[in-house]
Amino acid sequence: MIQRLLAYWVYGGALAGVLLVLMAPMLIAAWPRALALTFLLLPVYMLHQYEEHDEDRFRRFVNTNVFGGIEALSPAAVFVINVPGVWGVIAVSLYLARFVAIGFALISVYLVLVNGIVHVVAVAVFRGCYNPGLISAVVLFLPISVYTLWQVQLAGGGTVAYHAVGLLSALAIHAAIIVYTNAKKNSMVRGSAL
Repeated sequence: MIQRLLAYWVYGGALAGVLLVLMAPMLIAAWPRALALTFLLLPVYMLHQYEEHDEDRFRRFVNTNVFGGIEALSPAAVFVINVPGVWGVIAVSLYLARFVAIGFALISVYLVLVNGIVHVVAVAVFRGCYNPGLISAVVLFLPISVYTLWQVQLAGGGTVAYHAVGLLSALAIHAAIIVYTNAKKNSMVRGSAL
């Protein structure tokens, strides 16, 4: 069962994303705009993940183009990065934004914005090559994250401290992925050299 969950999580997420978007008018209609937009970042991310991870596209792309065919990014790592690492972080951010301070919404906002920027930068790095998730990053991530950032700012949550927490959280998550995959690659290279 765990292997199937690791292999097929993206399809459940995509369907859940569609359902959350369809139910959003009923669920979040009375919420303040900044909080409602923060909620919508979750289904938007789930739809992005479908483009990115359908048929294991992203993992294969990274392992082939970044790590030269070494399986530095495993199915289990992709699951952990995307389910607790994205869905969980957005959920925690939403709870903090609702029950502590709206500025904590910037954790979700920057997670989406930084990921969108990474997809765009990857086009230049890979000399104009499409990377899995690029289209939804440009069409969905960049506009909704910038608009949500603006709404959080208007709601009074855009202090320097909250921007720092949001941006540093997003950068730390992306840095942790880079550190993990590089360590995995290096251990595999050392193991094959023995």
